[in-house]
Amino acid sequence: MRVLNKLLFALSCTALASSAYAQQASDGVVKIGILNDQSGVYADFGGKWSAEAARMAVQDYGGKVLGVPVEIVSADHQNKPDVAASIARQWYDTEKVDAIMELTTSSVALAVQGLSKDKKKLTITTGAATTDLTGKQCSPYGFHWAYDTHALAVGTGGALVENGGNKWFFLTADYAFGYSLEEQTSKFVKSKGGQVVGAVRHPLAATDYSSFLLQAQSSGANVIGMANAGLDTANAIKQAAEFGITQGGTRLAALLFTLAEVKGLGLKAAQGLTLTEGWYWDQSDENRAFAKKFMDKTGRMPNMIHVGTYSAVTQYLKAIEKAGTDATEPVAKLLHEMPVQDIFAKNGKVLPNGRMVYDMYLFQVKKPEESKGEWDMYKQLAKIPGDTAYMKAAESGCQLTQ
Repeated sequence: MRVLNKLLFALSCTALASSAYAQQASDGVVKIGILNDQSGVYADFGGKWSAEAARMAVQDYGGKVLGVPVEIVSADHQNKPDVAASIARQWYDTEKVDAIMELTTSSVALAVQGLSKDKKKLTITTGAATTDLTGKQCSPYGFHWAYDTHALAVGTGGALVENGGNKWFFLTADYAFGYSLEEQTSKFVKSKGGQVVGAVRHPLAATDYSSFLLQAQSSGANVIGMANAGLDTANAIKQAAEFGITQGGTRLAALLFTLAEVKGLGLKAAQGLTLTEGWYWDQSDENRAFAKKFMDKTGRMPNMIHVGTYSAVTQYLKAIEKAGTDATEPVAKLLHEMPVQDIFAKNGKVLPNGRMVYDMYLFQVKKPEESKGEWDMYKQLAKIPGDTAYMKAAESGCQLTQ
């Protein structure tokens, strides 16, 4: 009887300890929201595939943290800041979402990060580009993970200027992301001795780029910098080819273009494009294994947005586990302190302003005859060290307040 009593006591203590541990996670569940464009021009760029990457991260982590389940919810913000803010508010107030991630479209990301700052909730942006997220609109609870406009300017812009592309005309998406990308690239081009001879802005999801391209062609520029993304970039490239713009020696700079858009455009139209990404499926055995797993689930290879989202979710769960709670303040503190070492980033680090710094890569799209398979699309031209790819925190204009 004495042995039985000891055993019952031990089991009771274990149950109590387990219950207390689980109580450190609010509401008995850790809930992560993936909020992005799932039906518009950026649907392939991130879209439902980012949500699938987030689910993969949770599954690979074991499905639980601090003894409670981890859930992924997702929604389409339609590239509208007001819609995104409304969804985020409902998630926080009603559905008890703990953190929101991905946030394709810079105007959306800024709106949701601002709301989250007020509510002391975490955001980890992988799909938006503006440096304002870690600059003048930074947040102690906001993190920028996969890329930003400064890194794209240094990568793609730098490569073209060094190879004779010294007269630029910008075709710019008419919202925060486009402005930021044009501004960052213009500064970099000018710092390298180049000049900007003109720019024109187009609405999001435009279908006819003829007048914009003709303005660029008549400007005397030898580079047309496409400060847009997704289907906007793809459609502009297609129409530029139809006008024979590149046949005259003018280069097209796809300042934000990923594997998803190259696949949609096709190698015949995309061949020779220079672009910057943070991850490519065929760089290593480790990457190839992850890509196969993603392909088995989605029928496509991942780009840096998808793998960056996987990394963001994984790092968030690691921080919760280390903190012993999912409370915002201690988790945010650890996210600033913990190194990032995973399938996405090697020796990544988070700056005080929330920018995750890691090495990126300059790629060129292969010619059709160079490709050995359906997704064999890139050849690597250079590695861009993290310390040179990103704006220093002290230069960003970020002034953190709780």
